[in-house]
Amino acid sequence: MSVIKKICSRAENCIKHHYPFIWSRILYKRTLGKVADFRRPYDINEKIQWLMFYTNTDVWSRLADKYAVRQYVKDKIGEDILVPLLGKWDSADEIDFNALPNEFVMKPNNGSYDTVICKDKSRTDCEIIRNKMAFSISHSFGYENAEPHYLKIKPCIIAEQLLSENGKGVTDYKIWCFNGKPYSIFVCANRDSVTHHADFICFDLQWEKHPEWIAEQYRSNAYCPRPQNLDGLLSVAAKLSEGFPQVRVDLYDIEGKIYFGEMTFSSNFGMMPYFTQEILDDMGRHCILPARTAKERITTFCNRWLPLL
Repeated sequence: MSVIKKICSRAENCIKHHYPFIWSRILYKRTLGKVADFRRPYDINEKIQWLMFYTNTDVWSRLADKYAVRQYVKDKIGEDILVPLLGKWDSADEIDFNALPNEFVMKPNNGSYDTVICKDKSRTDCEIIRNKMAFSISHSFGYENAEPHYLKIKPCIIAEQLLSENGKGVTDYKIWCFNGKPYSIFVCANRDSVTHHADFICFDLQWEKHPEWIAEQYRSNAYCPRPQNLDGLLSVAAKLSEGFPQVRVDLYDIEGKIYFGEMTFSSNFGMMPYFTQEILDDMGRHCILPARTAKERITTFCNRWLPLL
């Protein structure tokens, strides 16, 4: 690596770890090929970015925490929709694999794509899973994609019951909501447990498919049948999203029984390339930005421009 490349690499790492707002602007241009307009945010990507850096996101940190959010769901809906918890540990060394069933899902509470799906513990090297979890919680999620609310989450590791539909992976119903009102359903079907690749399908609330909402390079010919409990899914998403300008509520429907997945406030770190601009604009129109207090204006200004230590 040349001297200039080394300097540029170190400068980039410095920006990632200390100036997330500046890094988000660089990343936004690289990912979407344009500059975000924060004076007049319009589409949903710009508004997610604005909410992330111009408002207090402490509640995002609490509800993006895959362990802490369980209490919120229990209080709002009831614990019946929570995937059964098999264990929770503050470090990888504490994981007791002997206490886990033969099938389970393990993941850090503050990451993404770090989930391990174990379908047969007897044929699995549990130390590989332990090392992966140790790596995940020691490398703070949030720096790489400029999502500072993840940095406020105290990392831990959780294991949950493995869900399946007729022995296959479950379909992920990602319901976009604006202030407690479901807007659309972004379905991830046929997900590969290793690569995490999935077919993207968009439906409206009446379960009409809308391929035109997906950018051409991400479109799929796949179809997903109407879930048995569509009305229930929409009702749960509406209750969980009350009071939030925008949030994506991820749910599962296993033979008519609803399970909670997660709540996502910065979908694809607020830089989604897989929707068409038309639907991004329409989603942006449904996202009403809140008024900010004087204190919030000052604190978020400092957070944007002062180094993160």
